[in-house]
Amino acid sequence: MFSLTKTSTRQREIIEVVLSNGWDYMRGLLTRGKADNPQIPTPEVLRNILVELGPFYVKLGQILSTRPDILPPNYINALTALQANVPPVSWTEIEGVLRQQLQQPIESIFSQINQQPIAAGSIGQIHRATLTNGQEVAIKVQRPGIDKIVDQDITLIKGIAELVSLTEFGQNYDVVKLADEFSQAIKAELDFTKEALYTDKIRKNLSESRWFDPKELVVPQVYWEMTTEKILVLEWLNGKPILQADLTITESDKPIEQRKQEITTLLFRAFFQQIYLDGFFHADPHPGNIFYLDDGRIAIIDCGMVGRLDPRTQQILTELLLAIFDLDAQGCTQLTIELSESGKSVSLERLQSDYERILRKYYDLSISQFNFSEVVYEILQIARKNKLKVPGNLGLYAKCLANLEGAARQFNPSINLFDEIKPLMTDLFRNQLIGDTPLQTSLRTVLDLKSIYLKTPRQVEMLLDRLSSETLQWNLRLQELDPLRRSVDASANRLSFSIVLGSLIMGAAIISTGSKTQQLSLISNVLFASASLLGMWLLISILRSGRLK
Repeated sequence: MFSLTKTSTRQREIIEVVLSNGWDYMRGLLTRGKADNPQIPTPEVLRNILVELGPFYVKLGQILSTRPDILPPNYINALTALQANVPPVSWTEIEGVLRQQLQQPIESIFSQINQQPIAAGSIGQIHRATLTNGQEVAIKVQRPGIDKIVDQDITLIKGIAELVSLTEFGQNYDVVKLADEFSQAIKAELDFTKEALYTDKIRKNLSESRWFDPKELVVPQVYWEMTTEKILVLEWLNGKPILQADLTITESDKPIEQRKQEITTLLFRAFFQQIYLDGFFHADPHPGNIFYLDDGRIAIIDCGMVGRLDPRTQQILTELLLAIFDLDAQGCTQLTIELSESGKSVSLERLQSDYERILRKYYDLSISQFNFSEVVYEILQIARKNKLKVPGNLGLYAKCLANLEGAARQFNPSINLFDEIKPLMTDLFRNQLIGDTPLQTSLRTVLDLKSIYLKTPRQVEMLLDRLSSETLQWNLRLQELDPLRRSVDASANRLSFSIVLGSLIMGAAIISTGSKTQQLSLISNVLFASASLLGMWLLISILRSGRLK
């Protein structure tokens, strides 16, 4: 809480920006708005606020766009294309960063540096340069002072998260943990050596493949001897973004439509390998990050945003892929629960009904019209609606698929998604069954079968022994069983009570009929009075229960 006092100046700036955009949603937050209807600004207002607040909040918005498990689709769409409206930093400041970070004079490393940046973003800007050996490179330089701004805004975001955590919305979505995740993600982007590592890993993974020719795909080489936390030096690639490319510039005599189909297939296979085989993938394949090079090859650039998937998640997502194409609502339900990190109970009937509702609109569509990434987004939205907490990296998975499918459809409108994915699915399931090393997989299967074979007789013997000795117990937990048990107990107690009450009345009547002494008459009167009081109490309890009929 006290961290907010350290950023009072920045708080005033934020309040001014928020109020200038007509945001009156804060009162909903302060009055503890409901989690199912959180008081947040409209997508357009939120986007404007983030842009005006500066680079840190633009980057925060870009990270939020990877979390469809938190935000509805209209917010995801508004934040996906969010770009910082920031002017480039002057060459004097950039030169200062270069001289400070490099271990030797820049004149001894670069024979030429273009002082005009070719791109400027929220974290850094890119300049074209030539090494002393004649090799052309791209230099990504961090904006001076951005690390201090980020530290200040992270402190503020965490302070706000602590306040929001007091609301129902904050508790349901664990906003303190989310703030920590976002803070770590943004701070990671301030260290360009991490982006360099990501680039190298993706480059190495895609250098081998059984799905495509690796020579047709390029990931820029990293120049490690010149790369630091604030400087990233990459191989310069001559080409244009895929949607601006002229496919006739190469010497290929293939028709353009055929060439487009080959490129589309290459991209799908490259990214499906990253997702479903490598478990480490470029999470932002929008058209600006996919280049068509002058020599006809395809390049993937800007590897700063990556996703990771463990083998178990990869297997579940592969099965989910098949369930989606089969329009199998029950399969989607079971697989979503397997992905869930939450231990809370969920209504399977309601979850399956939600899946049937979203899949129903695809029943009459041809497979070529199928929008796979849209279904994935809707699945994450249904999980959010049903209070199922899924791993955060599934947001990057969904974003990767959405960007890839969107870029492919813009580049090649005639694409048939199922034709691209079907052969890959077959290979994925084969790989899950026998693995990359069939012999090793077979030996492991034999060992598992041997274990089952050795344990089964002993377990059957124990079961039969417990049955014969009457020591077998069954532990079952059924929903709504406790209320039913209490209701049966109450009915049995009332029945027993009624029998006792009737016995008292009959006993009092017998005593009264045969009584000849004052003592027996007194006992009879006491019994009648007790029976009357108890009868009144029983009648009142039945009436209060509301179950007279």
